[in-house]
Amino acid sequence: QVQLVESGGGWVQAGGSLRLSCTASGRAFSSYSMGWFRQAPGKEREFVAVISWSTSSTYYGDSVKGRFTISRDNAKNTVYLQVDSLNPEDTAVYYCAASRHYLFSRLLRVNEYDYWGQGTQVTVSS
Repeated sequence: QVQLVESGGGWVQAGGSLRLSCTASGRAFSSYSMGWFRQAPGKEREFVAVISWSTSSTYYGDSVKGRFTISRDNAKNTVYLQVDSLNPEDTAVYYCAASRHYLFSRLLRVNEYDYWGQGTQVTVSS
C-alpha cells in the first residue's frame, strides 16, 4: 500500500512558476513509476509527466513539454513537478500517482496507475 500527498499548489500570475511535491508513505516507493496528471473543471484527467523508478527516464505530455520538469528523490520518497512559464490553460487540480508498470506507452493512461493522491490546486491568472 502506498499513500500519496501532494503539496505546493497555489495561485500564480501568467508566466510564473511553482514547484509541486508528492510525498509517499508505504513500502518500496523506489520501485514505482511516478506520474503527474491534471484535471480542469469539466475536462477529463490529462497526462502531464512520468518518471521511471530509476530516475533515468522521463516523458511529458505535449502541452507541457519544455515548461515542466519531473524529478524524484527516492531517499525522501518524494517526486517533484517544477512548473514554469505557466499560462491560464494550466489551471487545474494536479494529481500524482504511482504505478507498478514501466512502459511509458502504458503510463500515459489513468487506469494504469495503482495509487493516487488527493490533488493540489494550481490557479493561473492572466
